[in-house]
Amino acid sequence: MQLRIVPALLLILSVVFLACGPCRASDLVLIGGKIYPSPTEPPVENGSILVRQGQIVAIGPASAIKVPGGAAIIDCKGLVVTAGFWNSHVHIFTPGLLRARDSTAAQLDEELDTMFNRWGFTTVFDLASVLDNTLVLRRRIDSGEVRGPRILTVGEPIWTIDPVYVRDYMRENKIHIPDTETPDQAIALVRDHAAKGADGIKLFTGSLQGGGKVAALPLAIAKAAVEQAHRHSMPVFAHPQNLEGVEIAINSGVDVLAHTVPDSPPWTPEFIARLKRANLALIPTLTLFDFVARAGQGPDQQRGAWIDKMVAELGAYSKAGGEVLFGTDIGYTNHFDTALEYTLMSHAGMTYPQILASLTTNPARRFRSSGHSGRIANGMDADLVVLGADPAHDATAFSNVRYVIRSGKLIFSTRPYTNGGFAR
Repeated sequence: MQLRIVPALLLILSVVFLACGPCRASDLVLIGGKIYPSPTEPPVENGSILVRQGQIVAIGPASAIKVPGGAAIIDCKGLVVTAGFWNSHVHIFTPGLLRARDSTAAQLDEELDTMFNRWGFTTVFDLASVLDNTLVLRRRIDSGEVRGPRILTVGEPIWTIDPVYVRDYMRENKIHIPDTETPDQAIALVRDHAAKGADGIKLFTGSLQGGGKVAALPLAIAKAAVEQAHRHSMPVFAHPQNLEGVEIAINSGVDVLAHTVPDSPPWTPEFIARLKRANLALIPTLTLFDFVARAGQGPDQQRGAWIDKMVAELGAYSKAGGEVLFGTDIGYTNHFDTALEYTLMSHAGMTYPQILASLTTNPARRFRSSGHSGRIANGMDADLVVLGADPAHDATAFSNVRYVIRSGKLIFSTRPYTNGGFAR
């Protein structure tokens, strides 16, 4: 589909949206697109959205939206507009992001485009990283110096022993995350993270040790961490790994399972009912398991059976009405393309409104942001994604991203600007 953004406005867009902070941006109007205001509302055909000072101030048929004089215009005819996407499982852990204080803005822009902006993510939840470094990156993005999503973070996770698959990387990059051996240590870590500005807590209720062994987080430590985190209104995520890890998550009051569970028996209706009673949200990270299986160079049949198991877990939970949050574990994996995740979610029986909910309204509600994020409506943050195709016909259209706007500021476009890049 040919993009249609008025050529004379290219310089305006580059200067207004990429050189100015969101609060100073001029009016922006997205004209003529098919708008999905939310997963449960009917689309607005040939609709327009008016953005002012980082917020949506009008949405409706194009004929009903008056374009203010001097407004920047994006022609969305033939395109689709949704609320900005959330990725609820990422890691600010790649070599390109680990030195956020010393990296240039251009270096960070390139890495953030590759990981997040390019795929429509206007908010991400980092589920394990070096907290101080992640906070530096967040400040540089929020200041307008760097183009990127809103970052929520758990910082360093809680584990009794680190998982085998991160040890070499941590050693090579001189990263030290201490083991948590007592409830008091868990409480101290949560208090420290809350004071510094972390937004959640991550528990490795099951930590893979290799050779089929999994180190379980003692329930007393998990309970102490969850209780303290909830006192600070922080959600708690669990990496479960196996059935024992899920049981610890349930019994300690964890809020979100960070993965489907490779080492568990099939999920029965009774088991799913327990997960729902515990009010657990599920992040499938299906692409992760394909990535890991390919890295292990096993036969295609074995890899397919493994993926099918995780797809079945997601399908059973979604069909039962369990809350699903989109997440891909990028930053641990380097498979940034989201098309496979959408394909596998479809294979699990999720419809395009359900997938859109996992990207928008579900995380906004779960993480107490629904008052300003997750929908296209008057007064909401102007976090918007413009797609080149309609996900109602093919879920992989969610990965066909043309423009990304965060707080009224254009942070990504597939159409290059003058001088071969984004102006500052």
